[in-house]
Amino acid sequence: MTTTTTTAREQAPPGRGGRPGGKAPATRRRVLLPARLRRAGLPYLLLLPALLLELLVHLVPMVIGIVMSFKELTQLTIGNWDAAPWKALGNYRVTVDLDAPVGAALLHSFLVTCAFSVLAVGLCWLIGTAAAIFLQDNFRGRGLLRALFLTPYALPIYAAVITWAFMFQRDNGLVNHVLHDQLHLTDGRPFWLLGDNSFVALLVVAVWKTWPFAFLVVTAALQSIPKDLYEAAALDGAGLVRQIRRITLPSLRPVNQVLVLVLFLWTFNDFNTPYVLFGKAAPEAADLLSLHIYQSSFVTWNFGTGSAMSVLLLLFLLVVTAGYLLATSRGRKHADG
Repeated sequence: MTTTTTTAREQAPPGRGGRPGGKAPATRRRVLLPARLRRAGLPYLLLLPALLLELLVHLVPMVIGIVMSFKELTQLTIGNWDAAPWKALGNYRVTVDLDAPVGAALLHSFLVTCAFSVLAVGLCWLIGTAAAIFLQDNFRGRGLLRALFLTPYALPIYAAVITWAFMFQRDNGLVNHVLHDQLHLTDGRPFWLLGDNSFVALLVVAVWKTWPFAFLVVTAALQSIPKDLYEAAALDGAGLVRQIRRITLPSLRPVNQVLVLVLFLWTFNDFNTPYVLFGKAAPEAADLLSLHIYQSSFVTWNFGTGSAMSVLLLLFLLVVTAGYLLATSRGRKHADG
């Protein structure tokens, strides 16, 4: 009997009742700890290629651009830009000197870009939200309308803007043909790509190609609003306008906060639309900052000044983004409280 008990104790696995205070739990912890570290580090390992690519594509050129803004880079020194003369804050002084031609032109371009961005973002959000609310209910042809509304967003930007450039031509364009020849809304055939009308043409093209994105985002956000809220509001006698004010817009507030910020950043930095629509030199009324910086860098070959303008634009967008996020976060906390 004693021999059997001793043998059973010797064969019992350590730490499982055979020997109190055995070392199996500590051993198990030592074995499981690297596995936990591997599981915790796997997401970061998977993100590493994207982070390296982001560093290569965005951060490295950004740092190079900041360094270039402190140098005197012209067509004579751009060939060996690393050995170009150091200008310190000279480029920034020229850029912010509003009494000088460079600073005055930059200020005008900044004001035009601000007005353009505010109008474009507001119209894109308004049209996209209205279209999303209109297509919220089921009816015949809703799928076809959704596909048509998303067409401008799906088209290649260069093909779309070039088409608009042909439509805005004074003598053979479709816009003047409809407004002047058919509807007789204008006294003559206006120039849409020259003068003050160029701002209107740029705004129309920007809104046309961007509002489907707002429509797509708001449509997706509307799916998360419970239908019971609308049914209860209808039973209480609330009409469509009151339902939109009391239910739809408050429910869309978190999505709209992100949507407006993204639209603003896209619109403020838009280069493709004015470049394809007007070429290298935009009219004064449609001189956006992105094209203005391009002219200062690649047309006049003053890369130092152009880099300084780019850095100032980056700082402005960072300040606006930080202020907007801070204001919206405080507003959200106030609403929740």
